[in-house]
Amino acid sequence: MAKKDHCGNRTQRMNRLQRVRDLGHYLIVTDTKETEGNYITGLKNTLPKSLQGRIVIKVIEDQRTQDLIKVCKEKAASNPQYAKLWIMFDRDEVKDFDDIIKNANREGINAAWSNCCLEVWFEAYFQNMTCCNTSEECWKRFAKLFKQKTGKEYKKADAGIYNLLKEYGDEEEAIDRARHRHNAFKEIVNKASEMNPCSTVYLLVDEIQKTIKANESRVTNV
Repeated sequence: MAKKDHCGNRTQRMNRLQRVRDLGHYLIVTDTKETEGNYITGLKNTLPKSLQGRIVIKVIEDQRTQDLIKVCKEKAASNPQYAKLWIMFDRDEVKDFDDIIKNANREGINAAWSNCCLEVWFEAYFQNMTCCNTSEECWKRFAKLFKQKTGKEYKKADAGIYNLLKEYGDEEEAIDRARHRHNAFKEIVNKASEMNPCSTVYLLVDEIQKTIKANESRVTNV
């Protein structure tokens, strides 16, 4: 009888361990060399110590936009633990922007896109997003706002961009602003290419932050 209890307890312990490991394994593939990667890496580095290793975030940068889905699938196939798959890219001048999003969804891959550039999402940390005709106009406008809000120069390759946005802006407000804008657009247009300004990066950030909040203070008896 004692042996049976011991085995049962061991099974319960293994089940608890499995639940601990399954908080989130993210694979994020982006077509830029630094901006998106630095932002996500900054988010990753702010994970509470109690959750580091339990929420896994892997970023693969500098891929061809047209290859984002292919690379994501290949990496996921060779590393099955990455169950949460994302591609992250900007509208910019991508001609098949809508098709990439549609194909990603068809393959079970989430798309964190920004129209027209990632800086519209950064802008949401401080205020409502504003429309821009080009990516250059977008980041220049944000650079001016960033200087006003932080007193610092904005650099696209700034490795500390996430921490600066969190320090001087409001991430919860950014998520609310982006969600409201996205939902409003969905009522009048069907294509992401017609949603300017808009970004779905909030979906990724919101999911990770909710996972953190739900598990940060939870005591797991293992």
